[in-house]
Amino acid sequence: MKVVVSAAYSSYKKEIINALNNFEKEGRKIGPGKRNVLKAVVIKKKELNIKAFKIPNVVNKIAYRFFRKSKAERSFIYASELLKRGINTPAPVAYAEETTSFSFLKSYYVSEQLEYDLTFRDIDLDKKGHEEILRAFTRFTFKLHEEGIEFLDHSPGNTLIQINENDYKFYLVDLNRMNFKSLNFNERMKNFERLTPNKKQVEVMADEYAKLINRPKNEVFEKMWSLVDTFFKNRGKKRKLKKQLKKSVGIK
Repeated sequence: MKVVVSAAYSSYKKEIINALNNFEKEGRKIGPGKRNVLKAVVIKKKELNIKAFKIPNVVNKIAYRFFRKSKAERSFIYASELLKRGINTPAPVAYAEETTSFSFLKSYYVSEQLEYDLTFRDIDLDKKGHEEILRAFTRFTFKLHEEGIEFLDHSPGNTLIQINENDYKFYLVDLNRMNFKSLNFNERMKNFERLTPNKKQVEVMADEYAKLINRPKNEVFEKMWSLVDTFFKNRGKKRKLKKQLKKSVGIK
């Protein structure tokens, strides 16, 4: 197994390797783990998060072995880049890869375990203070764009939110799909499309973003809502088709 550990955690390498070798038996499982499995482990009184990526399909077994960086390696590299650009993410600790001579098998990404209060999914405009959280989240997204960060998995569960009275901190997770480049207006608006089909929430985000980018609110909202609406309609159609296909072959 190839294991790369950050300089800050070099003294943890032996224990990290042991935790990875015993991943199936040890640690506290986090979430349902339908695709990837997340576990929290304690090493030297420090709680760490280990993400085990599912074994890739046949094509990606070859691609990740010879041509592309694995999801784990990308997560490790991108976390370091985010921190350099002043964007919060749980501190990267290590990544590991299991391979054969001709194929890629498993990979793991290790980061610091982070306690948080909310994710975007928990934001509810009917709750006191949540509009300000949503506006602060929009300012955070604007900062991403200004720093030249296109977070391709900018979806409801991938930003962890810490609340300290009226101060909000945002941390990105699930980092393996990301571009670093200058973003045009359309790309900025498209980056909101996965977050919510709730029109009132989109109106708030558009209002806040319009102030930051110095464009008319109506222009920002119309573009943002058009992309959001299209995304969720298409996703609904794909899910319906997938359900019909499963039903036709007798899969529940």
